[in-house]
Amino acid sequence: MTWSVADIPDLAGRRAVITGVTGGLGLATAIELARRGADLFVTARDAARATDAIDQIKAAAPSAAVRVVSLDLADLEDTCRAARELIARLDRIDILVNNAGIMATPRRTTADGFELQIGTNHLGHFAWTATLWPLLARSDARIVTVSSLAHTGAGGVDLRSLTTEGSPRRYFRWKSYAESKLANLSFAFELDRRARAAGLAVASVGAHPGVSSTNLTKTGARMSRNPLAGIAMHQVTRVIAQSADAGAWPLLMAATDPTLSGGEYIGPRGLGGTRGHAGRVGSSATARDPVLADALWLASESATGVTFDV
Repeated sequence: MTWSVADIPDLAGRRAVITGVTGGLGLATAIELARRGADLFVTARDAARATDAIDQIKAAAPSAAVRVVSLDLADLEDTCRAARELIARLDRIDILVNNAGIMATPRRTTADGFELQIGTNHLGHFAWTATLWPLLARSDARIVTVSSLAHTGAGGVDLRSLTTEGSPRRYFRWKSYAESKLANLSFAFELDRRARAAGLAVASVGAHPGVSSTNLTKTGARMSRNPLAGIAMHQVTRVIAQSADAGAWPLLMAATDPTLSGGEYIGPRGLGGTRGHAGRVGSSATARDPVLADALWLASESATGVTFDV
């Protein structure tokens, strides 16, 4: 049977935390969860855009309870501060959606000196999830980490990029993006392995939106010294891609479908995974490699200074 948003159960009394809700997938995901009665905590870097996002969520779900937490995943101190703020305010988290991210940016570094894409997409979410872990473990949470079809283009993760010295190889923005998305998925699967080994009921799953029209391509274009190619790509993507609402279906299924177990991967089922209804999909063998996952986990602890003891 085909999954649809109509299959999302009543979420009244359930608390969901979503990173990156100022547009695209995060906003679409937040709106649907709010419509089903979830108690929402959402994160954003920009206060003005966060206010606009809340207005859109409230317009779609007038009775929704929505609160914003300031979070910059490209700054580990701020990331841990935001997570500790939630720990102080909440008794549990039922659904965590690690959605925020950047794509194909020029060579830049985070506040801590890491390559920007691996630092934001992976290390930021690693430190965020690790710091929130006491709340997540206590409530048998569903943790959704958003990856991408692009993960299949990476044959591994250059662990040297998880150091402030960085990788000595030449920087290619799409290669680095692919590796950051592979890291996201490897992390999701490894977190589930460790939770199972610890006898916990936490379920960690991965999801990807296919090819969807969001602000990711626009962000990369804005940061480029020669943005014309990026702007052109953004405009083409708007024409050929599915909507952000459709791109959010796999995230919503991953977050709410009670039939799912940990370690699954959800994405569009049509046109080679680029669009269509959400369902269980395959991943690259590299994403499920436990040796890579363990090495990535240890390197991430070392990079962030955060011990993630499941």
